[in-house]
Amino acid sequence: MIGKLKGVIDSYGEDFVILDVHGVGYQVHCSARTLQALPAPGEAATLAIDTFVREDQIRLFGFAADTEREWFRLLQTVQGVGTKVALAILSTLKPAELASAIALADKAMVARAPGVGPKVAARIVAELKDRAPAYAEVDPAVAKLAGAVEDKRAPAPVADAVSALVNLGYGQPQAAAAIAAAVREAGEDAETAKLIRLGLKELAK
Repeated sequence: MIGKLKGVIDSYGEDFVILDVHGVGYQVHCSARTLQALPAPGEAATLAIDTFVREDQIRLFGFAADTEREWFRLLQTVQGVGTKVALAILSTLKPAELASAIALADKAMVARAPGVGPKVAARIVAELKDRAPAYAEVDPAVAKLAGAVEDKRAPAPVADAVSALVNLGYGQPQAAAAIAAAVREAGEDAETAKLIRLGLKELAK
């Protein structure tokens, strides 16, 4: 199995690049984000590779970094997500953005990718939520609260405060982050009204 290719950019296609490695041209499919980051034809490039083998074909998928490749593999463990959808997601979101969206249960962010409907986005968030925080630039307390609200395990005052901020027009991740900060300041026993007040103060910063 090919894990990495280092060569010279020969040419570009719509969703792939031809990488010349010592005279052999490898066709490597990439996300739009990776393609944009690669240099002009004739210049050197290195790609992390995932080799996809089926009875009738072998396809190479290339990534600017190992983290992007790990997410490509992780996404495909979710039912309904194949190579095409995984690449579409990685074309829309950076790995850190994807990790944060999953950690914060932000289904709408994941659903921004072409071909990803609400059901698939919900499945991705639900099935990968335990793995995402390791990759995310998110306060663990915020991720935990977002998960608790999503699973309806959060204390009633906390869930009600998040719901109130969402009803005011804030996104679920923003609301969860603000209320997490409010809980840190006021304690887990604080009443809903106080959490809302502190949450709004946090959002105004």
